[in-house]
Amino acid sequence: MDIAVCIKRVPLLGSAIVLTADNMAIDTSKVGFGLSPHEECAVEAAVKLVEENGGSVTLINIGHIDGEEQIREQMAIGADRAILIDTNGAEPDPQAAATALADAISSDDTNFDLVLMGSESADYGGSQTGIRVAHKLGLPVVTSVKGLKIDSGIATCERAVGSTREVYTVPLPAVITVKDGLNIPRYASVPGRMKARKKPVDIKQVSFAGSRITTKQLVVPVQEAKGATNLGTGAEAADALVEVMKQIGVLS
Repeated sequence: MDIAVCIKRVPLLGSAIVLTADNMAIDTSKVGFGLSPHEECAVEAAVKLVEENGGSVTLINIGHIDGEEQIREQMAIGADRAILIDTNGAEPDPQAAATALADAISSDDTNFDLVLMGSESADYGGSQTGIRVAHKLGLPVVTSVKGLKIDSGIATCERAVGSTREVYTVPLPAVITVKDGLNIPRYASVPGRMKARKKPVDIKQVSFAGSRITTKQLVVPVQEAKGATNLGTGAEAADALVEVMKQIGVLS
């Protein structure tokens, strides 16, 4: 089974978000980069399927040339090779990204049995690219999958819908987008990291005629200060406490 996994380098924003001076982008000078949890689960799923059935895992990363760092990290857990689509710093809209990914998949020498990707990227979260890739490739697609089994060329996909689950079956080849929780991604071993250094990464250049999405300005949401409120002392404090309990619905 030959599997393509589409991934994207995204900033790791575990602290306060800082914008550039023109408020048009996130200042990434002091942040690290990685993959979204959805995409980490997609890579783990692909590696497990190849371990069980044989075949290969090809990573396809669209974005900044520095994304090779994230590619090597995923190669260390078992991916075999990668295609890095360098956008020269441009941020493609979902249609442009899907076109570039679909072109890379269809033009590759490998006839992929399955295309996996995260249900959405951790930065923009548009949830469109996977569907658009499937449309351009003329393949069936199942999105937001949290359970996946492959048997005799049929993929059984489970989606969480509230407290229930939807189950879909789809013939391969197909495009499947997965969500965090599908599995628990493994940690890369030291031998795996050493092997990853020697695995092939094919770099392709791509340019876009123009994005269909125009950024006007980014705004950081106002963060409400969290802390303790002094309700006073004595009987006055007791009355104030009762009012607070009424406000939060503890008392009527």
